[in-house]
Amino acid sequence: MNRNYNIPPLPDQKVADPASFSGIVIEGVSKSFGSKQVLNETDLLIHKGETLVVIGRSGEGKSVLIKHIVRLLEPDTGKIWIEGEEISEMEISHLMEIRKKFGFLFQGGALFDSMNICKNVGLMLEEHTGWPMDRVKARACECLALVGLVDSDDKLPSELSGGMKKRAALARAIVMEPEYILYDEPTTGLDPITGDAINDLIIKTQKELGVTSIVVTHDMASAFKVADRMAMLSRGKIVFTGTVDQVRSTDHPMVRQFIEGNSQGPLGAF
Repeated sequence: MNRNYNIPPLPDQKVADPASFSGIVIEGVSKSFGSKQVLNETDLLIHKGETLVVIGRSGEGKSVLIKHIVRLLEPDTGKIWIEGEEISEMEISHLMEIRKKFGFLFQGGALFDSMNICKNVGLMLEEHTGWPMDRVKARACECLALVGLVDSDDKLPSELSGGMKKRAALARAIVMEPEYILYDEPTTGLDPITGDAINDLIIKTQKELGVTSIVVTHDMASAFKVADRMAMLSRGKIVFTGTVDQVRSTDHPMVRQFIEGNSQGPLGAF
């Protein structure tokens, strides 16, 4: 049955001068893979120091969106500004300096199977600092301790549980003392208790290190716990932004369907 849904207007997600904005500006970004358009002139502001959670159904392009922030993917059209610098045509040497401001927790952890956890965590330091190995190892162990993995530095990824792998991947994400951390489905594949422990680590990292966090998830328990603000991505566009309280109370039909897990509504069932 076709229904007409009254979709409220999206609060303004643009700034007059992106070059003067202190956080991240995603401006009119579109991305297609073959005939499938994933992002469609997407606009989003990410404020310095906040935890922004991007919610939406699987396959809507949430991971694609955050990969554009560090130019792991190139937009077909549109621009991305990081603290006033537009990165889409930036020289690679300059881009690499911008990327050092970011930690990235990949969905599967993306640990190297042949390296122990200490080597995994310290790899970025080896490649980018010129530090002696004893200092690299000390910093790696410090980060492992911050995520509750004391005395695990010599273990291989295959010896870790799913939750421990996520913790190790988070230790690697913070080892360069980033200003921003991108989390791609941080609780996917974890039991509820382990997932909640990861949520606690996200909150702890944001508070203790003062980072700006961008979290992609369809886990609403996680989203409500860690977010300062949420943005919903659907059909290539950000269709809603708001605080946790605004998300809980909104009558926006797409958001209501998603957070209630209802098969009936503008998002459809498939």
